[in-house]
Amino acid sequence: MPRGNGAQSKVVFHGASDSFIVFVESPEAVKDWKKDRSIPLAQVMAGFKVFQTHKHGAQGVLDGASKSTLENEFGTSNDDEVIIKILEGGEVQASEIGERVGVTNITKGGSIPH
Repeated sequence: MPRGNGAQSKVVFHGASDSFIVFVESPEAVKDWKKDRSIPLAQVMAGFKVFQTHKHGAQGVLDGASKSTLENEFGTSNDDEVIIKILEGGEVQASEIGERVGVTNITKGGSIPH
């Protein structure tokens, strides 16, 4: 049975010194939040962690952004304020995660002589 397939949505913000990424539930959730700010961020975000890619755009290695990096780029290290700035000025990207299929127990297959 395939595992791991599903949609993944993120917002990518290209700052002056680095690119920052936050994961969201869906592109529609971000659109709805931009129209109606009374929607709680908890319904929009898939996690409240800000990642940085070390100048590799949306495809780089994701590391958690430090407080000093956030302070230098956004003028604040408050995660909620930074997330709002990223949602307002970032680009929403959605992709489908490829399914993972593989042998779960190689001893059950024909590759091992019995």
